[in-house]
Amino acid sequence: MIAEQSFNIGTLARATGTKVETVRWYEKVGLLPKPGRSAGNYRTYGEAHLGRLSFIRRARELGFSLEQIRALLGLVGQPDLPCGAVDAIAREHLAEVERKIADLQALRRELDALISQCGCGTVSECRIVEALAPTPEALGAAAGL
Repeated sequence: MIAEQSFNIGTLARATGTKVETVRWYEKVGLLPKPGRSAGNYRTYGEAHLGRLSFIRRARELGFSLEQIRALLGLVGQPDLPCGAVDAIAREHLAEVERKIADLQALRRELDALISQCGCGTVSECRIVEALAPTPEALGAAAGL
């Protein structure tokens, strides 16, 4: 029988492109199971930790929230279930991404309009600075006046 490979936290972190502090935090919030301990009381991680942390990292790269990842991990632990729940989580995330894209496109249009108004004069006449500066009404409201 082949013994499972074990890793220390630094090796696990490097193998997945994760900071050591992040590995500890994933353990603390329950996304990564608590590791075993060596005779010297160091954390020891196995291949299952490596696979799970790689899954978490990839899901984070794709922008899934921690709660969505938690739900996905719960489903991964039940391989015989239909994948409709996984699909629902992915569709929910896609809708969030599409909303963010729409917001960014609106922001792009607004910035483009501001930039197109630039007369290339002085800063005191700059339409971009003028648009960013708070109005007297906004300043009064912020000060509680």
